[in-house]
Amino acid sequence: MISAIANHAEQHGDKIALRGKDSQLTYAELQAEIQAQQHMWNGLGRQEQPTIALALDNHPAWVVLDLAALASNIPLIPLPFFFSNTQWLHAITDAGVDIVITDHPELFEPLLANNIANQTQWTVAGKTLTQFALKSPAKAVLPAHTAKITYTSGSTGTPKGVCLSADNMINVATSIAEATELTSNDIHLNVLPLATLLENVAGVYAPLLAGACCVLLPGSDIGLTRATGLDIQKLLNALAQTQASTAIFTPELLNALVHQIEAGDQLPGSLRFLAVGGASVSPALLKRAQQASISVYEGYGLSECASVVALNTPALNKIGTVGMVLPHLNVSFTDEHEIVVSGNAYLGYVGQTATSSPQLYTGDIGYIDADGYLVISGRKKNIFITSFGRNVSPEWVERELTISPGIAQAALFGEAKPWNTAIIVPGKNSTTEQIKATIQSINHGLPDYARITQWLPADEPFTLNNQQLTANGRNRRDVIWQHYQQKINALYER
Repeated sequence: MISAIANHAEQHGDKIALRGKDSQLTYAELQAEIQAQQHMWNGLGRQEQPTIALALDNHPAWVVLDLAALASNIPLIPLPFFFSNTQWLHAITDAGVDIVITDHPELFEPLLANNIANQTQWTVAGKTLTQFALKSPAKAVLPAHTAKITYTSGSTGTPKGVCLSADNMINVATSIAEATELTSNDIHLNVLPLATLLENVAGVYAPLLAGACCVLLPGSDIGLTRATGLDIQKLLNALAQTQASTAIFTPELLNALVHQIEAGDQLPGSLRFLAVGGASVSPALLKRAQQASISVYEGYGLSECASVVALNTPALNKIGTVGMVLPHLNVSFTDEHEIVVSGNAYLGYVGQTATSSPQLYTGDIGYIDADGYLVISGRKKNIFITSFGRNVSPEWVERELTISPGIAQAALFGEAKPWNTAIIVPGKNSTTEQIKATIQSINHGLPDYARITQWLPADEPFTLNNQQLTANGRNRRDVIWQHYQQKINALYER
């Protein structure tokens, strides 16, 4: 990665590598900033490399610090702003963080309280940053060659830290750059937070390997706030104003974009490749996107594989699948159809010295179809069995429900029951009759065992605050079930 940037700096040093709201860096300037930051960290006088946590909004400074840590063999822990204070403290303590760097010191100074040894400020890529050096943290056990520790939201407030090597991440970035045919003419708009591994690897490393330009704007400038706030008009404007040729969306962002284009807005002609991932995507939504002339391609990945595992591309695209497995990986299946990935396994979790196996059992159910595309059927642990012995993957039904403008969120239950019940969070201004009509329409396209027979309006939306939603937008089924268990069971007693 660092050598690629050095080559770009030598061959076309004046080319813009990173463009922010108030600053930009050419490839030559990016290389100089990385080296300056390395020199600063080397001057700390430590006998061993520190472990650094990074909590910044999207900005060229984020990339400089990330790449400087990579070049210096310093383990880096990105801290998303959609994490709770509890999750931040867990990551900092669990990984044995020595230094916290942020552009929001007002959030971290009270959080770290009496654990701050000293506090300094300096400027990187035109941005003022605060560095908190912590008091002698207990050093965590990390696998050898750990370059990045990513804490995914998971299903609990205390997730595991996934330890990745530089090679893990560069393998993915190289495959992404080749599969999407990135060139130095591309402009990638970093929509997701850089603390998200997918955006970090596929949205920064891959474009920089190709000599392209990354546009890094604060979330508020592109219509994103916290984990779920969205102003789709702002996001559409950002795509147009930056003339982005590539971007990465979650399914919810794609759903909002499709509605906006169907309502009459124009998609910028510069956008040639819109990747969508992070959760299951409805084939119906992808077909609508295709009809709206949106060049969108679904992919699939896991943190333990350093993000992307499979991806659809313009040359090889099949709706209803997550695309072809990337060339640096191999996929096999257990007797229960669980997907097993090998070829780029993570180093281990924080507290481990190494993984127990080069094979990763993903917990996802799927298969390779007749044309060689990977199909994801659902999560192994989420599949429930009805009292008629039918297996139901709730994600499949939920994604069909939530592409309707009348339904914002949905959770399906039916374990050991004769029929299924959905908890529905209504969309804005939607009526009971509209929701009933939507469910009836969706049921026509489902087999009888997967249909929704009864539904209940949610007491409130599924959110991070009520712990009914993970930070990457997935239902926390156990928490939702506990909240609605009595109401659901009462439906079956009538």
